[in-house]
Amino acid sequence: MTPLPLRRWLIAFFLATSLSPLGSLHAQTAAQYEALRLKMVDELIVGAGVNDVRVIRTMKATLRHEFIDPPYRRQAYYDMALPIGHNQTISSPYIVAFMTQSLDPQPTDRVLEIGTGSGFQAAVLSPLVKEVYSIEIVDELGKKAERTLKRLKYNNVFTKVGDGYLGWAELAPFHKIIVTCSPEKPPQPLIDQLVDGGLMVIPFGERFQQTLYLMRKKAGKLVTEALQPTLFVPMTGAAESSRKVKPDGTNPRAVNGDFEEELGPDGTIAGWYYHRQSQLISDDTARVGKRYAKCANTDIGRSSHMLQGFALDGQQVTEIELSAWVKYDNIWHAPKPEAFPSVGITFYDAERRDLGHNWIGPFYGTSVWHHVTKRFKVQPKAREGLLRIGLFGATGEISFDDVRVTKVAKPAK
Repeated sequence: MTPLPLRRWLIAFFLATSLSPLGSLHAQTAAQYEALRLKMVDELIVGAGVNDVRVIRTMKATLRHEFIDPPYRRQAYYDMALPIGHNQTISSPYIVAFMTQSLDPQPTDRVLEIGTGSGFQAAVLSPLVKEVYSIEIVDELGKKAERTLKRLKYNNVFTKVGDGYLGWAELAPFHKIIVTCSPEKPPQPLIDQLVDGGLMVIPFGERFQQTLYLMRKKAGKLVTEALQPTLFVPMTGAAESSRKVKPDGTNPRAVNGDFEEELGPDGTIAGWYYHRQSQLISDDTARVGKRYAKCANTDIGRSSHMLQGFALDGQQVTEIELSAWVKYDNIWHAPKPEAFPSVGITFYDAERRDLGHNWIGPFYGTSVWHHVTKRFKVQPKAREGLLRIGLFGATGEISFDDVRVTKVAKPAK
């Protein structure tokens, strides 16, 4: 099969970062938004394993574009986080749906949300529970979210500006608590304000190595179940600055890039998150060590990939080298430009704005193990990197081993 022409791959550059098969339609009307939203839910939420009919229904009904600033609205129904200012983002639709399903919302529940952000998560919860109480630490974001929720008539959602990790003591206890920003560990006030038998969904861990947990309170203590690796923005303020383990943006690297670590307790590949149709392979065909990762897909446009975030200080690191061992079998590109089998990195600034995607690929056809490497300039504004490996909508199989991100030393003067 003839590879897609270069022009389509240039188009794919702008779409590959979205991880979405929805195309680049500039949605201007309610009907266009609705078509994009329904397709997003079917392909990227139901297709990724969310099966609670109540959650699916509310995801189809919630107007995500209303919670996004106009410059980003054309991307509202991509499965991606988008900047909302003040170093924060609106969560991707999939993670909102997944967290909502994990919370098992019931019509009689009083739910506390930590990290209002744009208000989107609260809006999704609103028709599923009795009341939602949401706290945002950033004054401007909290007030804006309040206006949006009132305008859209989410009358059972109540917001305030304050330190979410202190909870909302005067309204406690709560049946469920959902935390949409990442602490280093569960804050004690939230544990205290959860009813016995209540559930908390919360991501925590190191800044770029987090796990989403489901916790049930029993006899005053939390019983923990790991759900999946994830990447959330940190809490603004003292909670973040007081972290014991801080990211080092001067020494970017890939965690578990050789895939030699055992599977995590949730059955996912350690160090990586947002797994789609990916698995750890343990056999003697690995190029480095005993294990490697494989992504496989048979349905055109369906996601198959893994991601990993890392700190990157563009003022200290001016160039990085990306490398990996890859092999692939029967990869054919879908008739969509975003089908982009590759190894890539996206850079983000301090406000989590996209600074551009850099990649090695596209890969197509069939190949034995071979080493790929490429150097990329780092913009001075860069503060984070997002490592992406996978098929991203193409069909076939692709395997990865010894994935590395290395700082390129500045030449001696």
